[in-house]
Amino acid sequence: MEKSHHCYNFLLFSIFLILSCFTGQIHARKQTQSLSGHYKSKQRAGSSAMDISLFKAIGNIDHESNIHPQEGLKEKDRIIRLPGQPQVEFSHYGGYVTVDKNAGRALFYYFVEAQHSKDELPLLLWLNGGPGCSSLAYGAMQELGPFRVFSDGKTLYKNRYSWNYAANVLFLESPAGVGFSYSNRTSDYDKSGDRRTAADNYVFLVNWLERFPEYKDRDFYISGESYAGHYVPQLAHTILYHNKKANKTIINLKGIIIGNAVINDETDSKGMYDFLASHAIISDDAANTIRKHCDFSPNATSQTDECTEATDQVEKDIYYIDIYNIYAPNCASTNLTSRPKKASVLKFDPCSDYYVYAYLNRPEVQEALHANVTKLTHDWEPCSDVIKDWTDGATTILPIIHELIANGLRVWIFSGDIDGRVPVTSTKYSIQKLNLPVKTQWHPWLLNGEVGGYTEVYQGDLTFATVREAGHQVPSYQPPRALSLIKHFLDGTPLPDTSRYG
Repeated sequence: MEKSHHCYNFLLFSIFLILSCFTGQIHARKQTQSLSGHYKSKQRAGSSAMDISLFKAIGNIDHESNIHPQEGLKEKDRIIRLPGQPQVEFSHYGGYVTVDKNAGRALFYYFVEAQHSKDELPLLLWLNGGPGCSSLAYGAMQELGPFRVFSDGKTLYKNRYSWNYAANVLFLESPAGVGFSYSNRTSDYDKSGDRRTAADNYVFLVNWLERFPEYKDRDFYISGESYAGHYVPQLAHTILYHNKKANKTIINLKGIIIGNAVINDETDSKGMYDFLASHAIISDDAANTIRKHCDFSPNATSQTDECTEATDQVEKDIYYIDIYNIYAPNCASTNLTSRPKKASVLKFDPCSDYYVYAYLNRPEVQEALHANVTKLTHDWEPCSDVIKDWTDGATTILPIIHELIANGLRVWIFSGDIDGRVPVTSTKYSIQKLNLPVKTQWHPWLLNGEVGGYTEVYQGDLTFATVREAGHQVPSYQPPRALSLIKHFLDGTPLPDTSRYG
């Protein structure tokens, strides 16, 4: 569902972008096919426009000129009630924060206060990936937010495993061009990339904290999944950079948590094929050919015919399954229903994308959210059709993870263990590249007497955790386990082991 961008290598970056895209079935199949064609043409042209160097924070952010008056805007952003919403006890807000006045660039947010103890619980930012996919579409409305959308596309039901039982949760649509976020200077959409996204997200946060000053000194954590494996660590790096530059705590960052995350291209790619082979989705012959003939290194400039033929076969093998959850059913009908179907948070509906799309394009919903105030020329989409190019994207995030650990931040990485797109195998390979000694040996973690997944803790307090029977969108497929995971992360407590063996 992500939008295409220039790359230095067709195979590596086509895999990389397919890996990093966040699931959404409205036009995912068509987009995947167009991405493949785009990168084949780029390889033939021999052009290379993407900056793949290591991420560095944009350092010329002037806090004086980038912080704008926020008085009275919090109350203007308060949502009285969303159409079709059940009664709730917490407050929620929606609106825009300007990140560049000259360009008229503004990012849309949705914020839900905690169900209880809002004055004590931390602030948690959630980012979805893509690049180009909406945190409102997925995080808020299909994963960890307080509501899910019924099949009529008009009414909502409660998510009793919402993460605002553990924190005050902020969802951000970024970069500009994603969801309701926009720029009046449309050329900005052609300049999207990792660095611009991190800088805009940082400016957003600084201004948002002026609008909600009660959270300025609150413990702050960043979470996300998929290509947010770039966004989250890069934003954390940017926060640390500006805290040190100002010699004060501008944002009280305490840690990050990323799931099924794109963090190292080479191991992400190798791990995907090894996972698919080990789960009997692709043939051993194809997997062996890929291992022997494909070059996933950042320096690769071309691929052998044997590699291309094998990867083409893999695309045929996965065509009819939901690669984001290899055991999940596909959506059988894209039509809305006149009356809501019976729904359960514990049984994720594979057609949810369509319900959310219909709901968020309703004018009365946009009005209640304080969204689309400029009357965009395009529909709200779960993944952007506006962003056409991606100007920079590092091939690895591992150096930033080392930096965050060295600065004493809490770092957790989790994997839904039946995601085939950024699978647990990829993440394990990437963590091995960090060369961290093991602090707590691999063991199952429990919830309600059952294995919720497996975990291992490394020196420097990097925690890796799997979530059993979860696909790419972990909170969608395993809501109770995801809520337990985030509670332990925010509390800084180990995932529960057991002494009951034998």
